[in-house]
Amino acid sequence: MTEIQKLAVALFKEGFSCSQAVFAAYAPEMGIDREKSLKLSQAFGGGMAHMGLTCGAVTGAFLVIGLKHGRTRADDQPARDKTYALMKEFVQFFREKFCKIGCRELIGIDLDNPEE
Repeated sequence: MTEIQKLAVALFKEGFSCSQAVFAAYAPEMGIDREKSLKLSQAFGGGMAHMGLTCGAVTGAFLVIGLKHGRTRADDQPARDKTYALMKEFVQFFREKFCKIGCRELIGIDLDNPEE
């Protein structure tokens, strides 16, 4: 496991969401401090605000990919294409490893239901 992966695990164990753990682990490499990275990625936790949709680890990775490769000009088609290709490649990798990308399907509970 890399140091960044260890940091992501440690952040998750501290109580941060999957999206926060992934994004905050990588953000300092790209000039974003811990506090800002945790705030930016918080809404994606629990499959988008605890709705059980796309896994926070996936959305956290999307944030990292977008920050590193995303376009900053509307006419930068190569950056757009590369970013989307990398995101699709990540989803394929994630699906091969975990079969699904939905939070509720992955963890088997509804995070908005206190009974679960």
